[in-house]
Amino acid sequence: MRRSLPGITAAAGALALALTACGGSGTSGSDSSSKSQAEDDPATLKAELTWWDTSDPTNEAPVFKDLIKRFNKKYPNVKIKYQSVPFADAQNKFKTAAEAGEGAPDVMRAEVAWVPEFAAAGHLYALDGTSLLEDKDFLETPLSSNVYKGKTYGVPQVTDTLGLMYNKKLFKEAGINKPPTTWQEVEEASKKLKDKAGVDGIYLNSAGYFVLPFMYGEGGDLVDEEKKQILVGSDENKAGIKTAVDLIDSGAAPKPDANDAYGTMMTLFKEGKVGMIMNGPWEVANITKDPGFGGTKNLGIAPVPAGSKGAGSPVGGHNYVVYSGLDEKKADAATAFIEYMSSPESQAYIADELGLLPTSEKAYELVKDNAQVTAWEEPLKVSKPRPWIPEGGLFFTPLDAMATKTLVQGDDVSSTLDATAKTYKSDVVPEYELP
Repeated sequence: MRRSLPGITAAAGALALALTACGGSGTSGSDSSSKSQAEDDPATLKAELTWWDTSDPTNEAPVFKDLIKRFNKKYPNVKIKYQSVPFADAQNKFKTAAEAGEGAPDVMRAEVAWVPEFAAAGHLYALDGTSLLEDKDFLETPLSSNVYKGKTYGVPQVTDTLGLMYNKKLFKEAGINKPPTTWQEVEEASKKLKDKAGVDGIYLNSAGYFVLPFMYGEGGDLVDEEKKQILVGSDENKAGIKTAVDLIDSGAAPKPDANDAYGTMMTLFKEGKVGMIMNGPWEVANITKDPGFGGTKNLGIAPVPAGSKGAGSPVGGHNYVVYSGLDEKKADAATAFIEYMSSPESQAYIADELGLLPTSEKAYELVKDNAQVTAWEEPLKVSKPRPWIPEGGLFFTPLDAMATKTLVQGDDVSSTLDATAKTYKSDVVPEYELP
C-alpha cells in the first residue's frame, strides 16, 4: 500500500531520508550501514522491486531484460519483478494506481512528458541529494525533462529526436547524391524517386509529434510557458502544416493511412517502397535487422528538413522514476537498480544493441565507433526541448486529431488549427490565454 504523503514536499523529504545514505551523506545510521555493507558485498542487499518497462516488447524489451540478468549477477538477492506495460496505456495506468494507493510500480520507465505531470500530482520522489544524480555526467537537455519546480524527479534513460531516414540504395537509383535539407528539396527528391526508382518519396505519419518539425520549421510552437499563451493556432504553425499538406497534394508523399499511419510508414520503408520517412533512433534496430531492408549500410540518417525559419525537431526520450509510495526499506535496492540501468556502460550496451541514444557524456565515448549512434549527432543539434509542464502529456491528443483532419481528411488547415487552439484552452491549459 502507498504510504500517506501530504504532497510533493513530504514525498521529497521522505525520499531524502530514505536515499541520502545512498548518496554518501546520509543522516540515517542504519541506512548508511546497510548501503556500505551492500557496496562491500552486494549479495547482502535483499529486496523485491516491481519495474514497469514501457519499451517495445518485441524490439527493445529483450535488451532491458538482459540488463536485469546482468544486474542480478551483481545483486543476486534483489528480485526485479519485470512487467511489460504497453506504452499507450502506461501513463493513465500509473496515475490510476498511484491515486488509488496500490498497484503502482516501485520504478517506472516514463516518457519525458509524463515526469512533470506525475511530480505535480505527488506521485514521484525527488531524487536531489541522492547518488542517482551525484557526480553524474547526464546531458543537460535529457536531464531537464526531469526537473519540476526546481527539484529533479527522474534519471534520463535514453534521449531521442526525429530525423530524416532515407534508403541509400533508392537514393542511388534515383541519382540523389545527398539527403534533402529543406522541404522544397524533399519534394524535388520525391519526384526523382518516383520517376527513376519507381517508389514514393516520403511517407508522413499523421500524428501530432511527427508534424512538429513542420511547425518548428516556420518558427512555431505549442505554448509559451513564460507568457502563458497558447500558440498552437499561430500563423507560423498554419504555414508549417500547410507545407505538409502540400507535400501530399503534390504527390511527393502518399496520403497517410487513416487507421495505422505509423505501421504503414514502417512497413513501406522496410520493404523499400518509400524512400524517406521521419522517425527516431528507437526504430534503427527494427529497420536494419529487417531481412528485406539491406542492413545498417543502407540506412541514411540526417536532420529533419528545414522550413523558412530553419530546422527543428522535438526532443523525446524516457526516464527512470521512483514511485512516491516506495517502501523506504527498498530504497537502497531501487538506487542500486537505477544506477546500474543508467550507468554509462549500460547505456552504451543499449545503444549498441538498439541504436538508442545515450544520455551521458561517457556513454557517447564508449560508442564513438557506432556509426548508427553517431549519425544522430547532427539531428540532435536541431532538436528543440518541449515545455516541461504538467500538462505536456496532454498536448498530443488534440494535436493528433488536427494532423489526421488536415493530412488525411483534407480539412482546412487554418480553421482546424484555430479549433485545436480552443481545445487547448478548454481541455489542456485552461489558465493559458489565446493570443
